[in-house]
Amino acid sequence: MSAVLYAVLRAGWEQAGMWRPLSPVGDDLIVFTGWSAVWLCLAAAAVLAATLAVRPRGPARWVPVVAAYAVGAALVVSGALLLLDVVGVIFPGLGIPVFPLGVFSRAVCVTLGVLVLRAGRRHARRTGRGCAACGRAIRQPAGEPAERAAPPMIPVWAFAGAYAAVLGCLTRIGAQLSLDLGGTGTPTPADRMAGTASQVMFEAGFLLAGTVLPLALVHRWGRVWPRWTPALGGRRVPRPLVLWPAAAVSCGLVAYFGVGLGQMVAERLAGRRPFAGDGGGPELPEAFFWVAVPAYFVWGVGMAVAAVGYARATRASCGDCGG
Repeated sequence: MSAVLYAVLRAGWEQAGMWRPLSPVGDDLIVFTGWSAVWLCLAAAAVLAATLAVRPRGPARWVPVVAAYAVGAALVVSGALLLLDVVGVIFPGLGIPVFPLGVFSRAVCVTLGVLVLRAGRRHARRTGRGCAACGRAIRQPAGEPAERAAPPMIPVWAFAGAYAAVLGCLTRIGAQLSLDLGGTGTPTPADRMAGTASQVMFEAGFLLAGTVLPLALVHRWGRVWPRWTPALGGRRVPRPLVLWPAAAVSCGLVAYFGVGLGQMVAERLAGRRPFAGDGGGPELPEAFFWVAVPAYFVWGVGMAVAAVGYARATRASCGDCGG
């Protein structure tokens, strides 16, 4: 129902002429804009209906799952500018423009995409051979009480993802330092005074999200508070405290900078310079973008991989199958 309502809303906007600008680039969404976004929402409604009404067995069960993942990912990517909205709202002193109607549209689009992805995951669980509740392999015969499984260890690939995320963050910082040391993009004293509090808070959050957060996903202190922590030492870290920010940051980085990287490649293949004259500010060297944007993307992908490892290692045992 939500997908149909959003499709009708967007169709009304297109028919009446949507108010613009709704983002720094004009449209509220990217990749799928205009009437293509309406059709994407209708596709989401069809996929949601299929995952609820159809339960095929065998290889055919993957058709609704693949469709849900494809449509859900397309919706999330289309609302990738929501990352800028979040940063602009939390840190108003940075000067990032916020368009309320555009923020609403992007938030609905991303939320709908997440719901479609979750529907695909639930459908895969219901139609698979594992436990219908959790999707994991059943550990004991039906009718026997579930046994608590030993907590799994963080896999090696999760460590690789976490440290790749840290490397991506540090690479992005190095790219910025190269500009500052080279005299490109160096702020004036007046710029330094304006929005100082927001700038400091943003940079602190930037460093935490690029170093502490990915490492917390794979090291013990991300699951159990260190002994020296006042009043909390030795207690378990609430799972959402680490997992939810990691999921949000990784999804935002992958969607936003994944699209940006694709646009850069397309522009270069067409013989044009990426991001040429699109910001109204100082012209930055192209090499900066070819370092910074892939670094952001690696940061996001690495954190996503580490978050999957953390989620698997900290999930509760299933009451139905003991997995």
